[in-house]
Amino acid sequence: MKNSKLVGTLLSLILGITMNSLAQKESLLIGHGDVLHIQVYDTPEMEQRARVTDSGDIPLSFLGNVKVVGMTPGGAADEIEHRLIAAAIMLHPQVTVRVDEYATQNASVMGQVVKPGPYEIDTRRKVIDVLALAGGLTDIADRHITIERYGDPSQKIEYYYSNVAGAALQDDPMVYPGDTVVVPKAAVVYVLGDVLKPGGYPINTNNSKMTVLQAIALAGYANHTAAVGKSKLVRKTPTGVEQIDLPVGAMQKGKTQDIALMPDDVVYVPFSFMRNVVVNGSSILASATSAAIYIH
Repeated sequence: MKNSKLVGTLLSLILGITMNSLAQKESLLIGHGDVLHIQVYDTPEMEQRARVTDSGDIPLSFLGNVKVVGMTPGGAADEIEHRLIAAAIMLHPQVTVRVDEYATQNASVMGQVVKPGPYEIDTRRKVIDVLALAGGLTDIADRHITIERYGDPSQKIEYYYSNVAGAALQDDPMVYPGDTVVVPKAAVVYVLGDVLKPGGYPINTNNSKMTVLQAIALAGYANHTAAVGKSKLVRKTPTGVEQIDLPVGAMQKGKTQDIALMPDDVVYVPFSFMRNVVVNGSSILASATSAAIYIH
C-alpha cells in the first residue's frame, strides 16, 4: 500500500513538472484582456479562469491581484507559485497557466506578400500557414522574415523561408495573435550595357547570394556586339564609387574565381568599341536607379 502511494506521488510530481515545463516553453507574452486558465495541481478548488485587467493584473480568489502582463504563461505560473509560498498558503505548489482566449485576435502580415494586412487567428499558427493566408511571398520578397512579438516589440524572431521544403518546415516558428510578420524586399543587383535584358535582378536565390556570372546569365548573357573583356563592377562605398575590372571571359573558363555581388552592385558590360561611349561609375549608378526590375 505504501509503495503504491509512493508511486502515485512520484507520478503526480512528474506530471506537474512536465505540465509546468510545457508552459515554460511558451514564448507568447500575456496581454491586457487575455483570459487565463489557472490550475494548481491536486488542488481543484483553486482552479479558475479570469481576464487580465487593464492594469495588467489577474484577480485570483486565493491570492488577490497578481501582475502577469508581459510574462509568458510559464513565467506567470512561477510568479503565482512564489506568491502562494510567500503567503504561506502552500509549501510546494505546482501551477500551470494557459491562455484560453486572446484579446488580440489578429496577426499582421506586412511587406512583400501578395495580400498584406491583418489576418484573424485565434491560436498560435505556424509562420508558413500565416504566410499562406496572405497569399504567399511576392517574386521580389527577401526570404529573411521577421516575427515581432505582441506586447514586446524588442522580441523579434528571425526566420529564413528556404526554397527547400524540408528546410522550410524544419524550422517553422509560431505566430501568435497580435504578432506582426514582416517580409522585406529582396536586395537587387543590376546588369547594364550590351546584354539581352539590362535591368535589376532581385537576389532571391535560396542562399540569398548572387555572383557576376549568375547575374549576367539572368540578363540573357552579353550580346555578340558587347565588349565583354571591358566589363566592370561598379559599387557604391562610404568613400565613393568603386570600379572593379571584371575578367568575364576568364571567369567563364574557370581561370578566375567568380565574384560575389553585394546589394545594389552594377555589372556593366560595354558596347563594342565602335559603339562604345565613355561612361563613368557615377553615371552607371544613376542609370541603375531607373532600370526595370526583372523577376527570375
